[in-house]
Amino acid sequence: MTTASEGVPEGLLTVPQVMARLQLGRSAVCDLLRSGQLASITLGRARRIPTHGLTAFIRTRLEQEAA
Repeated sequence: MTTASEGVPEGLLTVPQVMARLQLGRSAVCDLLRSGQLASITLGRARRIPTHGLTAFIRTRLEQEAA
């Protein structure tokens, strides 16, 4: 149930993983998290982004761009 490389449960992404997937810097991803545009949960002191939350964010942005 966890990824072998990081010990992060499948379906949850770290901030660096989201940075890589969106090709954004840390401050841009943190701004998205802070503004609530990108859903996340906190586990202890760690911030995790559900993969479905990232998918929903991308879908919403695509819909906004198409409008």
